Amino acid sequence: MNLVKFNSDKRNNGALMPGFNDVFDSIFNDTFFNDRMTARVPAANISESDLHYHIELAAPGLKKEDFKLSLDRNVLSVNVEQQKEQSQGQKSYNKREFSYGSWVRSFTLPDSANVEQIDATYNDGILMIDIAKREEAKAIRRQIEIK
Repeated sequence: MNLVKFNSDKRNNGALMPGFNDVFDSIFNDTFFNDRMTARVPAANISESDLHYHIELAAPGLKKEDFKLSLDRNVLSVNVEQQKEQSQGQKSYNKREFSYGSWVRSFTLPDSANVEQIDATYNDGILMIDIAKREEAKAIRRQIEIK
């Protein structure tokens, strides 16, 4: 037996069969399908300071050895390929939201980035990548005297 959710608050203006569209909405808006359609890549914060560009990726539960960073032309790619653990006495899950699979996140670097000076650290579930700026791109600040 399957339970199908209907949204009685919706108005089916002009529908030949009221409630018919609710069947499809309930199927495709169900968490079972949404969980599988959602991309499983970590969220990123990108910021800039006077001397560097900064990328932070939220990737908890990994080890620094799980990450592989590569640079192809001006595209920086962060790649994780993690195998599922096969253990005896596996649990039978009712719902499983932890995702331990493979993913790739790519970032196109600006021309002002110095690709020779890229540093990465992984601490407390956050992968932090610092990309130095070229000398000509660094912000020049000075006080200008008013005459």
